[in-house]
Amino acid sequence: MTSQTVVPRPGMVVEFLQGNQPQLAWVMEEQSGRLRLFTINKREMKMPANRVLPWAGPVHNADATRQEMLDALNAHQERRGELQAGLDVMELWELAQGEVEQAPVGWFAGLLWEKPGPDEAAALGRAMLSAKTHFKFQPPVFEVYTAETVEERLRRQAEEKERDAVVHAGQTLFKGLWAAVRGGGASRRHSEDAERDMEPDVAARLREVLLAAVARNLDDAADKIWQTVRKGLPDDPHLPLLLAQAWGVLPPHHNQILDEAGYDWGDDWSEKFVDEIAEQRARFERMRAEATEGGALDPRPFVSIDAATTKDIDDAFHVERDGSGYRLTLALARPSMAWDFGAPLDRAVASRATSLYLPEGSAHMMPESLGTGLFSLHADGPRPVLLTMFQLDDCGCLLSVHPALGWARMAANITYEAAEAAMADGSDPHLALAAELGEKLLAKRIENGAVIIDKPEPEVTLEGSGAAVKVLLDFKTTCPRAETAVSEFMILANSGLALWARENGVPLLHRTQDIALPSEATGRFSDPADICRTVKLLTPPQMEIEPKRHAALAVPAYAPISSPLRRYTDFINTAQVQSFLETGEPRLDADQMSTLLTHLGARVQSVSQVQRFRPRYWKLLYLLQHKKEYHSATVVEENGPYPGLALPELQINIRAPRAMLGEKLFPGQRFQVRFGRIDPLSNEIKVIEALEE
Repeated sequence: MTSQTVVPRPGMVVEFLQGNQPQLAWVMEEQSGRLRLFTINKREMKMPANRVLPWAGPVHNADATRQEMLDALNAHQERRGELQAGLDVMELWELAQGEVEQAPVGWFAGLLWEKPGPDEAAALGRAMLSAKTHFKFQPPVFEVYTAETVEERLRRQAEEKERDAVVHAGQTLFKGLWAAVRGGGASRRHSEDAERDMEPDVAARLREVLLAAVARNLDDAADKIWQTVRKGLPDDPHLPLLLAQAWGVLPPHHNQILDEAGYDWGDDWSEKFVDEIAEQRARFERMRAEATEGGALDPRPFVSIDAATTKDIDDAFHVERDGSGYRLTLALARPSMAWDFGAPLDRAVASRATSLYLPEGSAHMMPESLGTGLFSLHADGPRPVLLTMFQLDDCGCLLSVHPALGWARMAANITYEAAEAAMADGSDPHLALAAELGEKLLAKRIENGAVIIDKPEPEVTLEGSGAAVKVLLDFKTTCPRAETAVSEFMILANSGLALWARENGVPLLHRTQDIALPSEATGRFSDPADICRTVKLLTPPQMEIEPKRHAALAVPAYAPISSPLRRYTDFINTAQVQSFLETGEPRLDADQMSTLLTHLGARVQSVSQVQRFRPRYWKLLYLLQHKKEYHSATVVEENGPYPGLALPELQINIRAPRAMLGEKLFPGQRFQVRFGRIDPLSNEIKVIEALEE
């Protein structure tokens, strides 16, 4: 197809692009490829002839006066404007799309008019220049975009339009919100006015971008908006959260770490899996009926010991004398009984990775109807369990491990307080025997080099809500014998089954800490300075497929399996043991477990950050709410310009300037300290006064 070539000459009406818009002009003179033009704006200008657009004409009297030139230009401008207003460029694209890849404007004009003139061609050229989503001007022709390209360009155009609207509204709003954060009431009113002026869809998109910025999961489109609207605001890592709270999109004390982990709080997340949950329940009831009718229930009276508030009961036990030693049988919850691995529900549970227990409440790894209901070891009916019998000698040394699959009915769910009382007065021989065995297991681990940290964790509770929430601090009555029995039985379960799995070639997820500990790092520690010194000698446990020793626990191998309702690692390990007992083969081989570990390890670490850091937020808020009070602190690190101190009442560590504490410091030295600036969000706390006790 031939392209149109314009040869400008005096008296010709031409158009050229200026500011990306067609401008009308009269050729006054042409010389060696350069033109002298008279524009519709009554200006004379010079330009190269190749800048003229490929539609030209008509040609008028070259000797016309300025007024005649201006009148002619105005007449053509009006005519072309009328023609352009009546054009449907999209209809033209429909006619041309698929027929040609490119063509001059005259060809397109021929589709619309029988005998198009210069004004028709110019009007159409202007219209096609403005239709950048459908045509591309590649002088002297127009390229016709394909339907796929048009769809993509329209999508990008819509995004750009939305982005421009959101950015314009967001910049005004966010500046006002930030001023409100800094204490400007007038600016808050200004931001409220800005919000009222926004279109609903713009406000919704801005909220969406802001919440994504809080969670740090911005996609490319949202990130472009965020980076633009935040210009001129401080480089504060908590800026999105502060703006969202000032706007009222998020409440005071919002758990940002939870958002960053992508963890849905509560149980609403499970509603999308109602069909899978119903299938689980149906399989459960069918298998329970078969077990009950077949007389397959284990006859032993298992009991569990937990906090009064615990709903997801993972474990129960039965202990009895066996000659001079002990036979301990643990019943561990078995939610893997008929689990559909790889299904949407399984993927959601794996992503949650672990249950969270925070001062503001609990969020469970599994749907509550399963984790705190169907599979929890409540004393209200038979439950599927992993039964593991441990044979031990009189000193608590492990002799043998025998796991089996079965069903059991719990005889009782006992609280720590009730168990402690029964152990103390001997009113329950079974619990007294459990306490005896628990103490022997602990003594044996200490003898083997275990590190035992005794530090009572304060119970942090919240009263009220929103900005008016009040943090309360309390120390529960300890139940040392009951707590020792439960913790030692769980360590035995995790270490004993790890050894059994190693002997039988069953790959599990292990927690390892294969380090050498000096003799001064082993034993039992309760003094804050001793705890600090000892913890510094430890390295964080690793998650590995290969079984290795866990130095702090003083066990040769440790595979978490005792909490399958609360931790996905334990859930996977339970499924591995179950599969081996049912078929003689583990569900996943070592290579598959390694692949799983790559993804699961990172997810566990991400979610665990919430459990690690969120309670400290509330503890710092407690100190902020008691800012004028003095608090007892113990020196745990005396070296450096900022020695470390422990606050036993809160079980947190802080630092203070040496000049404030004095030059001669020693571990265990006690002070009464008072704080100045405390910012729970940024984990900032500053000591302003320290008085030696």
